[in-house]
Amino acid sequence: MWVNQHRFNLVWCRKLQTLVSSSRVGSQAASYHLTACLLSEEDKNMDTRVKRRLRRSPSLPHDGKKDFRRSPGLHDDGKKDFRRPPGLPHDGKKDFRRSPGLHDEEKKDLRRSPSKIKTSLEQNQRRVDVPRVSSELRKLCLEDFPAERERPVRPKSELDSRSEHEVVFGVAPCLLALTQGRRSAYELFVKDSETSQRASVVNVCEEAHRRGVRISRVSKKNLDMMSSGGVHQGVCLKASPLSFLTVGSEPKRTSGLPLWLVLERIQDPMNLGAILRSAYFLGVDGVISSLRHSCPLSPVVSKASSGIMEVMGVYGHDNLEDLLKLRAAQGWHVVGTVGAEPEESHVPVVPCSDFHMSKPLMLLMGGEGDGLSHKLLSLCQTLLTISAGRDLLPGIESLNVSVATGILLHSLLHQRNSPTCSSQQRTAAP
Repeated sequence: MWVNQHRFNLVWCRKLQTLVSSSRVGSQAASYHLTACLLSEEDKNMDTRVKRRLRRSPSLPHDGKKDFRRSPGLHDDGKKDFRRPPGLPHDGKKDFRRSPGLHDEEKKDLRRSPSKIKTSLEQNQRRVDVPRVSSELRKLCLEDFPAERERPVRPKSELDSRSEHEVVFGVAPCLLALTQGRRSAYELFVKDSETSQRASVVNVCEEAHRRGVRISRVSKKNLDMMSSGGVHQGVCLKASPLSFLTVGSEPKRTSGLPLWLVLERIQDPMNLGAILRSAYFLGVDGVISSLRHSCPLSPVVSKASSGIMEVMGVYGHDNLEDLLKLRAAQGWHVVGTVGAEPEESHVPVVPCSDFHMSKPLMLLMGGEGDGLSHKLLSLCQTLLTISAGRDLLPGIESLNVSVATGILLHSLLHQRNSPTCSSQQRTAAP
């Protein structure tokens, strides 16, 4: 009786072995477990291939008993982890250095028996079809392999590169940039609407056509993006950037007393543009700006100056203290500026209306907020101030730097151009 039952078990074992070859990983582990329960340990005629598969089953230990804690997709506490498919460790990061489904012991056996390679490859192919890797796990895998995360980057357009060119916007800046020739003009963008029929815009287009500059009609949205939201007036020009000139290369004045404007730490481009516009209109001979903590010569400055930046060169210097010492040694009058209620100083403070030019002059203007630095104030021979027309409340006892510069320049240059001062003028050069 016992022999017949044992033969019956052997027949079922062989049938289950056939089913295992076509089943998936989860059903394969369950079939092996049932096979191990049906077989007797005393069976000496058991197929050796079945014994090997039982020993190497991914979900069975070497004693042939199934351990549910080691089942793929389960933690040690027996709870299923849906976030981690087979082939991923508990930290959620895939280890591509190890082939999925192969343990260290299996690798050793595969080296000995080539026939087992085919079996392992079939298991790997089946495991690919079981669960798909979610997008979250995909991101975790890409963290370990940044090369896979790299995507084709869109090449920067010509408008994105500030080192080669920039976009000048506004009718006056674009027209002066074309006529003065200090920039290399590449392309003119005009708003595709009735705005392009205005006489000022037509004048810019005609100048661009005469110089062989390409003209493109674009939408207002594109012009807004090019000008970063600035008032472009329907015209933008792609051109090379302007930079500060080098002190020492300035042309020498042939007659009259020169007046140079020295700017320290002017950071607002709107203020710098307004100062340049006033300086050009009133007849300043040159403008020098500190290179540190100062705004660059950007298209915003050109727009704020109504294009004067395209006409008037601005010189840059990294050490204004040394420059002023040199000019003072050459006989220049170094004049600084202070507020309406200056602090006590050993340098004489004079209202601008009472000051008279008698020699070449360097007028110093400080930046927004703090004004001139103590180092430059110590080098001044005279300090000018603008008299207020009323009693000032605390906090508003000063003027905007661009407004104050315009008032001081008008007062000084009006005196220089007067008949009284003309008799005292002499030739000088910076």
